[in-house]
Amino acid sequence: VFSVLVFFFFFLLPRRMSFKAKRGKMAASGMAKAFDLLVIGAGSGGMGAARRAAELGARVAVVESGRLGGTCVNVGCVPKKVMYNTALHAEFLHDHKDYGFDVEFKGFDWNTVKQKRDAYVKRLNDIYANNLEKAKIHVVRGHASFVDKNTVEVGGEQLQADHVLVASGGQPAMPAVPGIELAINSDGFFELEQLPKKCLVVGAGYIAVELAGILAALGSKVSLMIRHNMFLRTFDSSVAEQLMVEMEAAGVNIIKRSETTKLEKHGETISASYKTGDEEHTLGDLNCVLMAIGRSPNVQGLNLEKAGVRVNEKNQIVVDEFQNTSTEGVYALGDVCGKAELTPVAIAAGRRLAHRLFEGKVDSKLDYSNIPTVIFSHPPIGTIGLSEEDAKKEHGEDKIKVYKTKFTNMYHALTERKTSTVMKLVCLLPEEKVIGLHMIGIGCDEMLQGFGVAIKMGATKAQFDSCVAIHPTSSEELVTMR
Repeated sequence: VFSVLVFFFFFLLPRRMSFKAKRGKMAASGMAKAFDLLVIGAGSGGMGAARRAAELGARVAVVESGRLGGTCVNVGCVPKKVMYNTALHAEFLHDHKDYGFDVEFKGFDWNTVKQKRDAYVKRLNDIYANNLEKAKIHVVRGHASFVDKNTVEVGGEQLQADHVLVASGGQPAMPAVPGIELAINSDGFFELEQLPKKCLVVGAGYIAVELAGILAALGSKVSLMIRHNMFLRTFDSSVAEQLMVEMEAAGVNIIKRSETTKLEKHGETISASYKTGDEEHTLGDLNCVLMAIGRSPNVQGLNLEKAGVRVNEKNQIVVDEFQNTSTEGVYALGDVCGKAELTPVAIAAGRRLAHRLFEGKVDSKLDYSNIPTVIFSHPPIGTIGLSEEDAKKEHGEDKIKVYKTKFTNMYHALTERKTSTVMKLVCLLPEEKVIGLHMIGIGCDEMLQGFGVAIKMGATKAQFDSCVAIHPTSSEELVTMR
């Protein structure tokens, strides 16, 4: 009996109490407020980690200076999707007569949508606050600044934790050109009180093409300025090229190989000077200039150097596959790291980190390969895996077989307006494992998730073909390509 008691008290009990012992380490130091996990940023990644850690029994605090939910909820995916849906209605309205409906178009009230959209976002902010309260997560309002690797100061108050997670997100970058104060960024898009009649969007990434598409569909005269011949250059060329065709057909003026050099105010309008090679041009009578040239990490004022946290040349926090920074006990994830800057990625990384720190799952980490991505362009793009170009670079041209199809969605069977659908499967020989799937067209945003599961599981072209097609749908093309 004595031996059993000794084993229990000296071996089993310490292991079961180890988490509580760690919890007490900071509290024993005499600081006013101590936690197991301190999260800087209440965006998608930070909230994902904080709530999961709290579920696992950790004492958690979250520091946030802005609205709860971060970029996605407030000035990103959520309000953007509302505006994308609004733009879809505009497109459908033009098709109604072809389906026999006598519809008179009397105009569009931007402010109606803005008010309802903002109210929806406010409800989400309140839901986030309620979720934090239910999880008994301590919320601290203000800007965080490291004192040391375990201590953060917010508004004169010091908080300590065994584990500190930086999930402070990113912010839109702005070019250093004269008159830049006349331009807005993607955040400013959601502050517009009315639809601009004539707009210049500058940028070649997914944010630029999404916002340009929304504005054009709602009736704005849009120019899109890009530095090269093509936008979305990190995506498969088939979807990027088709989107350019569709946007130009929808009336978007795409200005290629050009850079903005100056913005000037002329009464109620703006003029944008730009260079195409050595030639100088001016685009005038603009009601809005929107810069969407990229994003920068939110690290200002964090005093990362006091925690010994290393950043790269872009000021992005350097992390390993487990989200560890260069300092033990300090972690980072999401946009502040600059890798796969997508909301579901940050959430998944945050949850896996929580399981590793507070549930003992030492191998818990996010697999960053084969992440499905959708661009809410007009029409939408869905993509996962390697592009044809990257697959050939990685494996060699002789190891890659590509299946591709182009067709008109059946929705357009009766409409005068047409858009095309393009689909591509990139397969690795000899077994024809599907290592890339890329598509653009009506419904591609909603059909990608299921095919993403198949590709994540390592499906081959033969396994795709073994699935009976659903007819008539666009998705059936992915299981019938030859």
